[in-house]
Amino acid sequence: MDSGVGARRAGWLIAAAALILDQATKNLLLYGYDFGRMGPLARIVVLPFLDLVMVWNRGVSYGLFQAGGLAGTLILTAFSLIAVGVLSWWLSRADRISLTAGLGLIIGGALGNVIDRILYGAVADFFHFHAFGHDWYVFNVADAAITIGVIVLLVDAFLRPESGREGRRRSGT
Repeated sequence: MDSGVGARRAGWLIAAAALILDQATKNLLLYGYDFGRMGPLARIVVLPFLDLVMVWNRGVSYGLFQAGGLAGTLILTAFSLIAVGVLSWWLSRADRISLTAGLGLIIGGALGNVIDRILYGAVADFFHFHAFGHDWYVFNVADAAITIGVIVLLVDAFLRPESGREGRRRSGT
């Protein structure tokens, strides 16, 4: 089997895993712990530096670009779906596992947040890290997958082996 096919298959499996894990954690917290009903007062202390809290994010990852209403939510949803389409096209042509893994994480995370926007009009965020008087953004599994996916793509871009004419020129062939 072509190694590119295996890499692409792995990318799609990673996308599915990120999406499933994101939606499973959101459903557990929204309905299992009833965070959806408790609203912004919901807080579960997990570790001295990690709480589970309920935040409805009307923007993109980590609360950026807040949408003010239905039109903004539709624009963010459309933008996310276009990005998923472009990244899916890229993944369908990629042949390195690092590239397909990064793309898969971003695709799965983006779809997880799109599902929230469609179902609730906002994205459910829960994880709140804090330490030494500092607070970080409240985020979800989808946001983490997107962030890790972008990091993987950056690492892949900087560390991938040389290819094509440039590699042959340096080797003297």
